[in-house]
Amino acid sequence: MLKYLFSLAFIATIFLTSAQDISYTVSMERPQNHYFQVEMNLEGFKQKEVNVKMPIWAPGSYLAREFAKNVNLVKAFDEKGNPLLVKKTDKNTWNVKKGKTKSVKIKYEVYAFELTVRTSFLDMTHGFISGSGVFMYVQGHKDKSGEVNVVPHSSFQRVTTALKQAGDGVTGDGKRTYTFEDYDQLVDCPIEVGNQLEFDFDAAGVKHHVAIYGTGNHNPAALKEDMANMVEAATRVFGQNPNKEYTFIIHNVVDGQGGLEHKNSTVLSVNRWTYSGEDYVDFLDLVAHEYFHLWNVKRIRPVELGPFNYDSENYTSLLWVMEGFTSYYEKMILLRAGYYSQKQFLSKMFSSLNYVEGSTGARVQPVAHASFDAWIKAYRPNENSRNTTASYYSRGSVVAMMIDAMIIKSSDGTKCLDNFMQHIYKVYYEGKDRGFTEAEFKAELEAFIGKDLTEFYEKYIDGTVIPDYNSFLEPLGVAVTYKGESKPSSGLTTRGGENVYVRAIRSGSAAEDAGLSVNDEIIAVNNYRVNKPMLDAFLKSLDLGDQAEILFSREEELHTTTFTMTAYEKPRFEWKKAVEDPDAKRLYDFWLGKK
Repeated sequence: MLKYLFSLAFIATIFLTSAQDISYTVSMERPQNHYFQVEMNLEGFKQKEVNVKMPIWAPGSYLAREFAKNVNLVKAFDEKGNPLLVKKTDKNTWNVKKGKTKSVKIKYEVYAFELTVRTSFLDMTHGFISGSGVFMYVQGHKDKSGEVNVVPHSSFQRVTTALKQAGDGVTGDGKRTYTFEDYDQLVDCPIEVGNQLEFDFDAAGVKHHVAIYGTGNHNPAALKEDMANMVEAATRVFGQNPNKEYTFIIHNVVDGQGGLEHKNSTVLSVNRWTYSGEDYVDFLDLVAHEYFHLWNVKRIRPVELGPFNYDSENYTSLLWVMEGFTSYYEKMILLRAGYYSQKQFLSKMFSSLNYVEGSTGARVQPVAHASFDAWIKAYRPNENSRNTTASYYSRGSVVAMMIDAMIIKSSDGTKCLDNFMQHIYKVYYEGKDRGFTEAEFKAELEAFIGKDLTEFYEKYIDGTVIPDYNSFLEPLGVAVTYKGESKPSSGLTTRGGENVYVRAIRSGSAAEDAGLSVNDEIIAVNNYRVNKPMLDAFLKSLDLGDQAEILFSREEELHTTTFTMTAYEKPRFEWKKAVEDPDAKRLYDFWLGKK
């Protein structure tokens, strides 16, 4: 009897759950005012009140952007059109008193005038919907599937998204209907609306769709070939591609802002004239980076990064793996696809390495801390950031190269970082269908290499020790030499022309010792008025211990200070190919040869 009652209760729960439906309709009645009109329809919710919430951030971009700031008055109605009481209870939550009504329609407008890969935009030329800033969700029901109807303005003819289209196509008013499995999928599929150029290409057994907004010097035929090469090279890392279709949304603008990854799509923001010469190779580098993310971060991920908490920051110390490894592979993909030579690849990697080691903040902030503090430091820089922070992108890419070298050496050239990525993809994404903890990732890496990495982590992940790069890379045929020299250095960076202003001060520098601060206006040196070229030339002429009297203005008050030139040694490394040893040559070829 108890088993029978339990079965009835279980069936009732399933019935009630399946009876709850969520759908959205988003329209753009007057694009010139930059507002999306959103209707959120709830059917079958039994509780007398529901909370709807707007996320504070966009996954992949680690900053609390407070999207609720763009929402105007929220209204709700029952199935007869009668208004329901709506009360805002915190910064991103609205409580709807629905009573016994079974159908609730929630209406609101979203201001959208920030064209980035992570925020929404609408004007007379196009609309871009970044879902986490437009679509609210019902608290406790992010797992619900549903539909979203997109009603373009009459001047817009096309809609591009990775969401699956429902029905037979376009209705008389231009409306398209799409389905989503849950809220995470809905906001993971950005939507481009307008008159964008569209074309397709096939690569790695996947149908790829490309939508390009804005004029530019792009060549669709070349893009089809070159983007396909990026896809094929990235897929070979894992030996499989989990998508059947994938969508690229590209915004050609003046100030390109990079990309943002999604599970089966990406958004790229680039300068409209980027499609030739070295700039075009940089564009393909961006394509490679964002495409690699469909595995690394969207499927291979820390436990904190999915399912997401949209109400607060989602902290993890593993962004050096998610972004750093991806930054390493973006270059590796271009190498394997034939767009970089081995020399170019190594030059790119050592450019990142020298940027990292030459950064003052690299001696202050470990890469694990840089990952964790991305929310409050990386995305919120100030005038002192270069003294206290390090890039988990660049540092992470260098660490990836070190780990790759360790795997190749320990396996005697039979395995590389590719194999570890395949392993962790199989164990956690395919096997466990979840992310991993920091401890689990370290344990998997140790087991794969066959070595205790406690000291490695203490020095290079949780510490700021400069590695002995030669010990990592010389066995692979790359000799590394330290070239840092102690030289006179002011530690002063300025901006301006005829009027000179302090832009940055290096920690512990002569400029800091002299009491100069960011935004000070430097007026004269040794009683001579200076402009920027004159000041730069003067500082360059000073030797250690030389002094100068500096007149500067701060908050319109004049001050004088004595500046004394001091020395600074900026770490720098050089590399050269060293494959005289047959084993080194064999490992070099395995590492940088075509795979």
